[in-house]
Amino acid sequence: EVQLQASGGGLVQAGGSLRLSCAASGFTFDHYSITWFRQAPGKAREGVSCYSSTDGTTYYADSVKGRFTTSIDNAKRTVFLQMNNLKSEDTAAYYCAAERIPPTLVQSSWREPRVYTHYWGQGTLVTVSS
Repeated sequence: EVQLQASGGGLVQAGGSLRLSCAASGFTFDHYSITWFRQAPGKAREGVSCYSSTDGTTYYADSVKGRFTTSIDNAKRTVFLQMNNLKSEDTAAYYCAAERIPPTLVQSSWREPRVYTHYWGQGTLVTVSS
């Protein structure tokens, strides 16, 4: 079965850290962009970071730059999102998604949930208490 499995969410105090995992089964990350999204209650889903396996580039939303880091373990087919210095505004359900986005379009389109039509993981909840 082809799927993505997100995990690692939890409750953490402001300033703390969490590491989310997104494990793929049934396919490899070759030629895929793997993106973390988050959705807070009452808000639209927003792109947090995107790893493009085509050229190894990682993109980040301005709101998380310098605090979040994406890494990948190709052997384990897992993408990680290390989240440091968490803030209350980071509270959300976090999702991972994978899509074959043409390399010339990744930078301009990775934030758009509608681009990801094939693989979505279930959400993992991150709650940051202030």
